[in-house]
Order: sequence, then C-alpha cells, then structure tokens
Amino acid sequence: MPTPEEYVVIEQTTDPADFATCAAIMSRTDPWITLGMGAEDCSKAFQGLYREVFVLRRGDEIAGFFIIQPQGSFKGYVQTIAVAEGYRGKGYGTRILKFCEDRILKYSPNIFICVSSFNPGALNLYTRFGFKKVGELKDFIKIGFTEILLRKTVGPAFDYKGSD
Repeated sequence: MPTPEEYVVIEQTTDPADFATCAAIMSRTDPWITLGMGAEDCSKAFQGLYREVFVLRRGDEIAGFFIIQPQGSFKGYVQTIAVAEGYRGKGYGTRILKFCEDRILKYSPNIFICVSSFNPGALNLYTRFGFKKVGELKDFIKIGFTEILLRKTVGPAFDYKGSD
C-alpha cells in the first residue's frame, strides 16, 4: 500500500489560480502571520523574473509549494517554502528540500535560504538538512525582524560543472 507521501506529486506551475492558492497558504503560515502579511502581500512572491514555482499536489489539492530563484547573485536561492496546515509534520518539508537540492545542484554548488529568527522549527529543519548560518539580515522584510541567511554547499562556484 502506498504511503501518504507517494500520493503527493511535485510539479512546476505557472497557473495564476495555483499562485492564489499558494498565497493563501502562505498568509495562514508563519513567518508570514507574524510579519503581518496577508494573501495580497504574499501574492507578490510570485511576481518578477527568474522564479520557478513548484506545488505539492495531492489530487486536486495543493499540499504545499516552494519557489526557487535559479538566477542572480544568489543563484540557487530557495525563496519560499510553505506546507498547508493539514500536511505539516509529515516529512513534506524535507521532501521539498531534497527536491530543491537535487534541482539546484545541477547548476550551482550553493543552495541559499533565509529563515526568520523567530521561526525555530524551520531553522531546526534547515540545519538538520545541512544548512549553515552565513549571516543575519536585520530589517530585511520588515523593520524589527531579522532573517538568517543559510547556505548549503558542495564547493565553490568557480568552475562548478554541475551534476546530472
């Protein structure tokens, strides 16, 4: 019999309806609750160039999503991860991180992610997954809040050949 995880597939999306559902998931999840960001604010995460948006889909339901930035100074930046309330604590965050790692290591030896200083559960997940703190970004999203910049690496960017 398949495990619940096997019923959830990861797929890339550009569908505005998916983006609206994902923004709603974000707005009901920390750190966005603590930062006072509603669904309209969260919908801005899907705008702009160089974003790959993936959803975890179980049937017609979105169980979670994540956004990767494959270009720019921090090529391989995991911009956003959110898992819907009914799917938390079931290993989906780890599954997302593994997917991100596999995808990003094809073009970059570095994976970056930020975590709010007031979100110890996420920080614990990321450090268990091998991320290390590289700095703090005070007042990065909103005044009075600090984001912790984390990096997981397999080597320097110079002459990186990627993985298959």
